[in-house]
Amino acid sequence: MTRAEVPTTEWYAHSANAMGQWHLLRTHLQSVASLARGFAAETPWEADAERAGLLHDLGKYAERFQARLRGQDQGLDHWSQGAWIALTKWHAPSAALAIEGHHIGLQVRIDRSRSAGLDPLRLSLNHPLGLALSSADTELLFRRLCNESPAPDCSFSAPPRPDDSAAQMLDARLLFSCLVDADFLDTEAHFLADANGKRYRKLAPELEPERALEALEAYCTQRFGNVHYGSNANPVQRQRQYLLDHCISAAGQPVGLFTLTAPTGTGKTLAMLRFALLHAVRHRLRRIVLAVPYLSILDQTAAIYREIFAQFGSAYVLEHHSLAGLDNQPTRGDDQNAAESSERARRLLAENWDAPIILTSNVQLLESLHHHSPAACRKLHRLTRSVILCDEVQTLPQALAVPTLATLSQLASGYGTSIVFATATQPAFEHLDPNVRRLSKRGWSATEINLTAPAMFAALNRIECHWPDGATHFEQLAASLLEHPQAMVIVNLKRHAQALLELLANDKAALHLSTQLCPRHRMAVLAEVRRRLHSGEPCRLIATQCIEAGVDVDFPNVYRAMAPLDALAQAAGRCNREGKRALGNFHVFKPEDAGYPTPAYRQAAALTEMMLKANGALNLSDPALYQDYYRRLYELAATGSANPLLREAIERGDFPTVAKLYRLIDAATVQVLVPYDDATGQADSLRDEVLAHGFDGRWLRHAQPYSVAIYRQLTHPAWRYLIPLQPKLTKKKHVNTDEPDSSYFALAQSGPINYHPRLGLQFSTDQSLLIA
Repeated sequence: MTRAEVPTTEWYAHSANAMGQWHLLRTHLQSVASLARGFAAETPWEADAERAGLLHDLGKYAERFQARLRGQDQGLDHWSQGAWIALTKWHAPSAALAIEGHHIGLQVRIDRSRSAGLDPLRLSLNHPLGLALSSADTELLFRRLCNESPAPDCSFSAPPRPDDSAAQMLDARLLFSCLVDADFLDTEAHFLADANGKRYRKLAPELEPERALEALEAYCTQRFGNVHYGSNANPVQRQRQYLLDHCISAAGQPVGLFTLTAPTGTGKTLAMLRFALLHAVRHRLRRIVLAVPYLSILDQTAAIYREIFAQFGSAYVLEHHSLAGLDNQPTRGDDQNAAESSERARRLLAENWDAPIILTSNVQLLESLHHHSPAACRKLHRLTRSVILCDEVQTLPQALAVPTLATLSQLASGYGTSIVFATATQPAFEHLDPNVRRLSKRGWSATEINLTAPAMFAALNRIECHWPDGATHFEQLAASLLEHPQAMVIVNLKRHAQALLELLANDKAALHLSTQLCPRHRMAVLAEVRRRLHSGEPCRLIATQCIEAGVDVDFPNVYRAMAPLDALAQAAGRCNREGKRALGNFHVFKPEDAGYPTPAYRQAAALTEMMLKANGALNLSDPALYQDYYRRLYELAATGSANPLLREAIERGDFPTVAKLYRLIDAATVQVLVPYDDATGQADSLRDEVLAHGFDGRWLRHAQPYSVAIYRQLTHPAWRYLIPLQPKLTKKKHVNTDEPDSSYFALAQSGPINYHPRLGLQFSTDQSLLIA
């Protein structure tokens, strides 16, 4: 059937698929309503999710929209009518908000002052997006719906929580998530239809936590000989056993908020996985989510998870982050087809997190929980009745701490989800409880899993700390490094790393790791570092903070520039990490040319230095030290009242503004595709492709490993040597320009910018203004 032949006696939601079948509107609405209600099962707004599904495309019951499907009209709003009916007939503001946003994103919370703005008569006269309503006669549209569908339940919906702003916003996002995912899935099924009709994607496998525990036990037995070490265990093994025992014991506790405080090298990754699986068995939880701050940690952990659960199939563990799929490098023939098929399957699962185990980044998890767009929120309903493991939580920005805790507290208390905050340097988040209660009445109070943390830290002290007694010249530092076959120095600024590298220019053992290197380059450097450490070859690594927090390297000697206390502790965790020596040497120094990346970092480092001067030395193996440090830091930095604009946006339920202000990564950065040569030629082919055709989602995914973030400094003299890249649909002629019309750039073939095989992205002029 052609578009011109579409019958006028039926109402349609979507045009013909490859089988020539048009999507009946009544079928679409009923299917979405059923799916959305299923996703919202056991929540107070289960009925609202069904109503939203039934009403979300109400405006498609208009002749103008049917003409649009035939290509005879455009620029129509078909969603506001359903939002109006939900608001006026069912008094369901949350359902109305979800319906309104299922194409344009969640807007501002619907209250008495804003509800008038949804009136179809007003919208038909002055639409804020410059659209035309498919029809302003909502009663007529509603009658058409009722003529085709079972009589809707018109009982009142669950009222939103008054004066509980963060909880209200999470409730709305989860309802929105149910609607958006149901709508996407049913529409996708229509366009994937075969001769038998709509074809829904294959459902994810179940978690099967009992069977997963057996796989974990088998992995530990194979790797360690026996997960239960017994009386012959060495000190490290004994502490690992204690941690494991605590995780097993805590798994029987009620669903809620937990902390896991444990020193590095105690098997925290596997211990908290065991907690999650046992906890899932105890409470019939359906999913495990691991979120970490750095992709280097995620890459390590993903390899472990994939090995443990290899027998469960490729859909069991989902990686969702910017480097996911990096190992699926297409080759030739069947291998290429298999790799591309696997990557397509992963991307589909990543859209809505329909997998039993998910490995993701803090950015992906936390920004999605505070977003307003359909794509970002679509997966959120999968977080209910789950275990969320948040590793290295000390990296959470102070300015985002209170709203993050408020949202996660509501997720735990309202939706049967347990959240574990794991780190060796546990922040004193309970100190922020009064501030959290202003956004979520449940506040923040977590249960510690590791009941013997202080004794464990004392038993596993593997380093001797050397504290500064004055400023250190880089020439002195370089000379000290050369005295050790294997040593690492961590500095706060990239220019400090470059200064040290220049002093070690003739040292073949010197390596460099910073965000001046693209992710693929950093992975290669880390692989070489581990190879040299394992083989006993000379290895002197000059790094910035990107080496800290969970990166699995073990140096006998580590030098760390003065920094916030948690950064010092993380750096110390890379020294004698495996306990192969009696003690490793950890040196803290203060560069003569002191500098810090941000004012907040400088403030935290100054507090650390003040505590050091007051005590003469700091015991990095004492968990109480970090609690004292964080309490002082929160008071010094006024963390409880930080980010007032974000707090005000949450209080008024302004979803777009919250999404704009809640950013873990500086939004003022752009990505530059760099010509890193990893012998695959991938970077060059990506450049040729984008300059010829522009970029799309596939190109962006493949380009991420070959990109470096820089600050958007339009006045920098090097800016004119960056070529702005354009999306395929709006591709323009590539010219050097200062216009900020792109977030992705390539390097000009000649100019003051180059990519050095050792130093990474380089500018001949002042690069401190640009490198992020």
